[in-house]
Amino acid sequence: MFSIIFAIIITLFTNSVQNSSDARVKEIKNLLEKRDVEIKALLGAEGSTYTDAQKDKLKEIINGIIDYDAMAQVALQETYSEITVEQKTEFVDVFGTIIRDQSLAKLDIYRAKVTYESIEVEGNTAYVKTMAELKDVKTPVSYSMAYKGGQWMITDMVIDNVSTADSYKTSFQRVIKKKGYESLMKSLRKRAARGE
Repeated sequence: MFSIIFAIIITLFTNSVQNSSDARVKEIKNLLEKRDVEIKALLGAEGSTYTDAQKDKLKEIINGIIDYDAMAQVALQETYSEITVEQKTEFVDVFGTIIRDQSLAKLDIYRAKVTYESIEVEGNTAYVKTMAELKDVKTPVSYSMAYKGGQWMITDMVIDNVSTADSYKTSFQRVIKKKGYESLMKSLRKRAARGE
């Protein structure tokens, strides 16, 4: 009798966990698809030009669900825990500005047809694999995501097997090791001011 009750409890728990996971997979897919539709609607036809207001809106949609703090931690490594709260705040702000500005440099990727290959959810993290196809060229695009503050946020993007966070890490660590954190910040402030 006990084994039957135990089996029923395990089955109910397993079904509950599966239903919760399925709901989160659907939530993530809906979030990314909605973002994709909004971006495509603003992009218009190939060769379109954009007003400053349209550029700002594109930046907002493209980058609105990116967790710059998580990317900053990867990019700075141990330096992140060594700097002050004020320095962290400034770094994340400047770093975010650079990423937002760069997002407009390669708008064609957002015109691609996106196929969702898999969405794996484990607790409050998820990994999404997609394939973007534009003009018969397929590019794998993956997202690492985390559930924070009541919403799913992108913590890294891997485009054609190149991690955004790891790319910044390599570049930033080289500068920090040779010239120090302040030298890196000086360079990033200039870059953000130029809008590149």
